[in-house]
Amino acid sequence: MSGDTTEIADFHAHVYYDSESRAAATRVREGLSAFDVRLGRWHDNPIGPHPKAMYQVAFKPEQFGAIVPWLMLHREGLDILVHSTTGDDVADHTNHALWLGEKLKLNIEFLRAIKTT
Repeated sequence: MSGDTTEIADFHAHVYYDSESRAAATRVREGLSAFDVRLGRWHDNPIGPHPKAMYQVAFKPEQFGAIVPWLMLHREGLDILVHSTTGDDVADHTNHALWLGEKLKLNIEFLRAIKTT
């Protein structure tokens, strides 16, 4: 088994919320802004493979050891998907993913359709 992770360009964390938990998602987002991350737009409705409202946080592999433990301790009960970005969206969102909180059912068929076009 190889320990090579050079194929990982970066990581994404998807922070899921609903109308009742949006304030918590705002607090988590404010905490993440202390890190060198790229905060994506708020998506108040499901988008792409994501079954709930969410925003994305992108960060470099060398930040994983700081950001993921921070999310573990400060997620305020929110469900968060963390995945690598290797160029294989299906594998990144399934085999290469980890979940903080509940594992939500993603629309993987959406990602497969993109892969074949």
